[in-house]
Amino acid sequence: MDNLYAGRMEALREMMRSRGWDAVLITGSDPHDSEYPAERWKQVAWFSGFTGEAGDLVVTLDHAGLWTDTRYFIQAEQQLSGTGIALHKTRVPGQVLIPEWLAGQGGDGEFILATDGLCVSARTVDGIRSSFLAAGRVCQVVSVPNLADFLWKDRPDIPQTPVSLVDPGESRWQRLDRVRSFLRENGCNHILISTLDDIAWTLNIRASDIEYNPLAISYLIISEDEARWFILKGQVEDGQTEAAFDAVGGDGVELCDYADIEMAVRELQGEVAADGSRLNAHLWDILQDAGIPVHDLPSPTALWKAVKNPTEIEGMRRAHLLDGVAVERFLYWLEKSMENERRISEWDAALRLQRYREEEPEFLYESFETISAYGPGAALPHYVTPRTDAPLLAPHGLYLCDSGGQYRFGTTDITRTVPLGPCSPLEQEDYTLVIKGHIALARATFPAGTPGCRLDALARAPLWAHYRNFGHGTGHGVGWFLGVHEGPQDIRQNLNPQALLPGMVVSDEPGIYREGLHGVRHENLLLCREAGHNDFGAWLRFETLTLCHYDTSILVTELLDRDEVIWLNEYNRRVFETLAPLLPAEVAAWLEEKTQPVVL
Repeated sequence: MDNLYAGRMEALREMMRSRGWDAVLITGSDPHDSEYPAERWKQVAWFSGFTGEAGDLVVTLDHAGLWTDTRYFIQAEQQLSGTGIALHKTRVPGQVLIPEWLAGQGGDGEFILATDGLCVSARTVDGIRSSFLAAGRVCQVVSVPNLADFLWKDRPDIPQTPVSLVDPGESRWQRLDRVRSFLRENGCNHILISTLDDIAWTLNIRASDIEYNPLAISYLIISEDEARWFILKGQVEDGQTEAAFDAVGGDGVELCDYADIEMAVRELQGEVAADGSRLNAHLWDILQDAGIPVHDLPSPTALWKAVKNPTEIEGMRRAHLLDGVAVERFLYWLEKSMENERRISEWDAALRLQRYREEEPEFLYESFETISAYGPGAALPHYVTPRTDAPLLAPHGLYLCDSGGQYRFGTTDITRTVPLGPCSPLEQEDYTLVIKGHIALARATFPAGTPGCRLDALARAPLWAHYRNFGHGTGHGVGWFLGVHEGPQDIRQNLNPQALLPGMVVSDEPGIYREGLHGVRHENLLLCREAGHNDFGAWLRFETLTLCHYDTSILVTELLDRDEVIWLNEYNRRVFETLAPLLPAEVAAWLEEKTQPVVL
C-alpha cells in the first residue's frame, strides 16, 4: 500500500474518530464550483493521488472510495493502485452515486457526514439528505470550512494575479443593467454570483488565478442600486490591475475584500437570487440561518455568456485563424521528424506545439494541459502526458493531440489524430468511422429550439452501426477568452433541455478508444448560426471555426459516402486557401499536398 496516501487516510480517520464523524466527503471543486480549481483546492489529489479533473472522495472508518466517470477509469486505476482507495465508476449502467452509497452505510441510526461546505454545492448537500430520507434515515451534514487545513500543513494560499480589462463589444454597465433587469423580473433585491467565469463576463475583467483559465477568484453581489466585488486586492500592485479596479469602480462597483463575503451575505436585506446548484453550501447556509428569502434560480449570466455577440464571434474566428497556423506548423514538423527518424517523446511534441503558439503575440497561454498521446496513451480520453520518461513516438500507428489556446480575443480547442506512418486495418477503420461521426454533426441542419442532446446521436450513429461507441460527451460549450468548457449548452446523451442558440460555440469531438492499443478523436469547434425560415419554422446550422486539415491518407474510402467526401474535400480546401498565405513556404507547399481531394 502507498504509505504516503495510506498515512493521510489514517490521519483523516483519526480526526473522524475524535469528532464522531461517520464519513468525510472531499470534493474536487472549490468555493466557486470551478471545473479546474487552483492548487489550493486540489484536495482530492492531495489525499488520494488521483489528478483527474473530475473526482470526489468519500472516506469512512473502514472504506475509502473515489467516484469518477468514464473519461478517467484507466487513469484512476493506475493512480489509486496501492493506496487502498477503491474506484467507484459513474456514467455506467448500474452506477451507485455518492448520496445513495452513503445512505446504505452505517446501520439505521443518525449518520454524521463532514465536508468542507465551501467546496460542495447547496444542491449536492440537499441531494445527500434526500437520499437518507428516502432510506428512512437522517444524515447530519457538518460543514467544516477549509477542512483540509487540519492535515495539509503546506497547503497553498488563495492565488492572486494581475487583473486586466477586456472589450467584448458590450460595456460593463450594459451587462450590469441586464442583471438588474433580471432582478426586477424575478422580484429579487440582490443576486449573489460565485462562479468565476460569470463574474469575469459581467465585469469585463480577466486574470490568471487558475491555470489555463483567465479568471479572478472572487464573489459578486449585484443589487438594484449598487454592486460589490469581493476579491483579494492587497498582494498585486501594478498599473494594469489599478487601471482595471479604477474602471470597475467607475461603473459603480465597490471593491471589497474577499474575506468579507460572509459578513456581507449575512447582512443582506430583502430577497436574494442564488443558484443552489452552483453556490457553495457554506454561503447558502448563512443565507438560510439569517432568515433571508432565497430564490433558487439559475444565474442568467451563464446563458448570456454562452451566446456570443458579433464582436466575440469575430474574435473567435481570428483566434482560430492564428491557432490553425500554429497547429499546421506543428503537424508539418511532426511529419518531417518522423521521416527523419528523430527521437521525439509525447512531452517533446507538446512543448513544440506550445512553442509555435507562443510565437504569435496575441497568444497568452494554453486553454488546458495539452493531451499528447501516442498509441496506448491515446486510449485514455484525458491522458496526462508524462513530463519525464514520456513514451517515444515511432513512425507507425496513431498519435492524438488535444490542445487549445487562450488568445486576447478568443479561446480554442482542437484535437487531431494523425498517422505517423503505416497503420493497422483496425486503426484505419476506427479513424474513418470517427471522421464520419464528426462530419455528420458538422453538417447538421436542425429546427430552432433543438437541444444538443437531440443531436448527439448524429455523431454516434456511424460508430453504432459498427458496434462501437465512446463514453464522453460529443460536445461542450466554449467561452470567449474564458473557460474551454462552458455551459449551459452541450451535445451529449444526458437529457439537457437547453436549446442550441445562434451565437453559441460548441465542440464536435466523437472518438473511439481501445485500451492498450490506440485512441482516435477528431475535434473542431462549431458556431451555431441561423439557417433561414420556411413554412416549417426557423432553422439552424453550424459554421466550423477550427482551421486545420484532416489527414486523408489512411481513410477507408469504402466507408465514406459521396456527401461526406464532398464536405471533407471542401473543408480541407478552405483550410489550405485560408492558411497558406500565413504559413512558411515549405509548410504551405506541404499543406497543399495534404489537402488534395479524396476520390471515391
